[in-house]
Amino acid sequence: MTEVQLFSTCLAEEFFPEVNDAAATVLERLRLKVTPVRGAFCCGQVAFNEGFRDEAIDLARRFLNSVEPGIPIVVPSGSCTSMLKSFYGDLLANDPALSAKAMAIRPWVFELSQFIVNVLKVKYIGARYERAVAYHPSCHLMRELGVRDEPMTLLSAVAGIRIRELRDREECCGFGGMFSVKFPHISASMLDDKLARIKESGAEVVVANDCGCLMQIGGGLSRAGEKIEVRHLAEVLAAR
Repeated sequence: MTEVQLFSTCLAEEFFPEVNDAAATVLERLRLKVTPVRGAFCCGQVAFNEGFRDEAIDLARRFLNSVEPGIPIVVPSGSCTSMLKSFYGDLLANDPALSAKAMAIRPWVFELSQFIVNVLKVKYIGARYERAVAYHPSCHLMRELGVRDEPMTLLSAVAGIRIRELRDREECCGFGGMFSVKFPHISASMLDDKLARIKESGAEVVVANDCGCLMQIGGGLSRAGEKIEVRHLAEVLAAR
């Protein structure tokens, strides 16, 4: 294997472009040729979740026309990976041509940590990150993709890192895309619980694999006047 397709996702493109750069850096250090997915910027998950199926299908069509089966498609996001692998079947059920394309690429779609650990069989990338770090597992990554150990496997191998245990770390941060907009009081309460666990952990940095979680947690920490930072796993793995 010498080439991968890197799908950057719309949240990373708009709010966390450094995540895309870091993911590309990590993959290139593993001696892979990284080809960005240029023709698509969104998997359609937000539109799909809100019932805008026609708009979601248009975005799915754009994505499927921008990638090729046979070459791994790596995504630095659990939620977007889950959309591509788990929900395109439902979304595209009435369009045989698109559905066939979705089925063809499904075995080739991987979340970043899943790809590095399970496909490339790599645990140590040569990163150094001398900070105290707590890991927050995103819901889609953990519950829909079943990716639980892979991020911690990679983090634990980073030189200089000090892992801080996050109590009840599998609890949601309250983002959930439009959930945080439709149910702000519930979302804020969930976030308060997560921030309390983060502060008690003694971490200097919170690491997650989804930009939605980084946005939610980072915003809460900023509003609370905390100096704790948020970073995507790719940024830690790219650090030297």
